[in-house]
Amino acid sequence: MKHTGLLAADGQTPLRESVFRAGGVGFGGQLKGWNPPSKSTDAALLPVMKQANARTDDVVRNNGIAANGIQLHKDHIIGSEFRLSYKPNWRLLGIKPDKGFVQEVEAIFRDIAEDPGCFIDAERRRTFTMMMRESVETHAMTGDIMAKPEWINDRHSPFSTAIRMVSPRKVTNPNHAMDRPERRGGVELNRHGAPVAFYVEEGADNFGLMKTWRRIAKTNRSGRAGFIHIFEPVEGGQTRGVNRFMSSLEQLKMLDTLQNTTLQRAVVNAMYAASIESELGSDQAMEFLFGADTQNGAIEKMLMTYGEYYSANEIKFNGVKLPHLMPGDKINLHSAGNADNGFSALEQSILRYIAAGTGVDYAQLSRNYSQMSYSTIRAAHNDSWRYFMGRRKIIANRFASQIFALIFEEMILRGYITLPRKARFTFWERRHAWTKSDWIGSGRLAIDGLKEVKEAVLKIDSGLSTYEKELAQMGEDYQEVFEQQVAEMKERKKQGLPPPSWMRLQALAPDNQPEGSNE
Repeated sequence: MKHTGLLAADGQTPLRESVFRAGGVGFGGQLKGWNPPSKSTDAALLPVMKQANARTDDVVRNNGIAANGIQLHKDHIIGSEFRLSYKPNWRLLGIKPDKGFVQEVEAIFRDIAEDPGCFIDAERRRTFTMMMRESVETHAMTGDIMAKPEWINDRHSPFSTAIRMVSPRKVTNPNHAMDRPERRGGVELNRHGAPVAFYVEEGADNFGLMKTWRRIAKTNRSGRAGFIHIFEPVEGGQTRGVNRFMSSLEQLKMLDTLQNTTLQRAVVNAMYAASIESELGSDQAMEFLFGADTQNGAIEKMLMTYGEYYSANEIKFNGVKLPHLMPGDKINLHSAGNADNGFSALEQSILRYIAAGTGVDYAQLSRNYSQMSYSTIRAAHNDSWRYFMGRRKIIANRFASQIFALIFEEMILRGYITLPRKARFTFWERRHAWTKSDWIGSGRLAIDGLKEVKEAVLKIDSGLSTYEKELAQMGEDYQEVFEQQVAEMKERKKQGLPPPSWMRLQALAPDNQPEGSNE
């Protein structure tokens, strides 16, 4: 006996079958023809990576919205200066924290990093902060950050370590060969899937010049980095990164076309305030176009008649005068106003989609803060702030820390610093423990400065936060702020000025302390 039961709207799926609808034909069969193949990220990305990145380059160069998305990444993740906050792993190294050692390392690194001579850059064009801003831009546009450490002597610089930024477009398989399990996207892999070398194109971009490929090992024999590659994988076995515009690239291109078309329409409407429409019967029109009259100059005679008539009558529109028209003609008035026709709503919808795909806030991307209250702006910026801080921690900090490790090693070799003798491990035994660090970039945007300062003070007073954390969110180094405050207090006292209002005079003023007190 055949089993019968209730079926879904498609007439095939049992109504009570416990499956994910996304894997079926969908309610009403909408998903029946949607059968994409199951592929890994590399299999889906590598065949189209070159073309997709080229299209991203085009929209970023020629589209203001895309360019603003890149600028937001650089300004919010890096800012005007990317500063080192050195925090070695004292507990693992088995030594007590040494504030003097930390400040000495930070001072040496900052000197070479922000030297106007740009000695940290192999091309002598970038300071460390400029290099970091470029790396964040490159990561957003291509999904990768790539650089090659160099050792360059005799540059009138105390350090020989220099970083050569490498365009991810230059890292490809030799002779543009097809990908293989052991070499994909210009990256050579070992049997565990870890990168061991990179193939970089060498040669000019000019047409007709021969290109060669240079194999660069990821690390040298001493463990020093030979090539730096930073990206955020989304699954195991992924070789190259995906740029931030990949999911919204189509919408960006179509929005650009939509805006240009709408602008052209507005220009045309503004150019012509009125037009004259002449009626011509279909039989007469066909006779003019295809009949014998075409050879007798009938069309030319008709147009000359129209021209002579209207030139003699001095047609005016803004001058108020309205002449008699030729029989069968009528005047059409065109509005010079901006007929929106739903364009603004459509544009906002597309911009919200693009903002979601790039990870930034819609108001920031569009630069449109109208009809937004303090609460909505703060909520939106907090959401994008979490995204930017994730990019800083996972992408920018990793790249900066690898550069710092290279400089730190040279500090030791040249005798600029001496590691504590009682340390449990040497630098070459625990590189990360000796170079562990945080990085201070741009601060969080203050929507209402008074409210946010009160919030920071309450967090510190209640023990929920620290000066280091709160000042870092403002883009400041708490040690520098404290040192400057002490210097200013001494200067104010020397000049006979009253102490700042935030000082507790009874607790801090030396004149009010009991005699014999050392506090």
